[in-house]
Amino acid sequence: MAVAGAAAARQHPGLEATLPAPEQIARDPVVSWRFDQLARAGYGRYGALVLSERLGVDLHTAVELLRNGCPEATALRILL
Repeated sequence: MAVAGAAAARQHPGLEATLPAPEQIARDPVVSWRFDQLARAGYGRYGALVLSERLGVDLHTAVELLRNGCPEATALRILL
């Protein structure tokens, strides 16, 4: 999924500025937990970071999209 994450990063260039630093993720337990769940579901680093930081994005929907075969780049377009 790393390739899909890179493609998503190119499609959403403005979002890169909003990515939290890795040390910030470790300090916020909710964001850290969401990141872990999204990464486990198959999101690449970029997708998992963006979605974990956006608390308004439903985690279950994000996971289900990939579980049902939705490409990561498409899932990001749907969720964001």
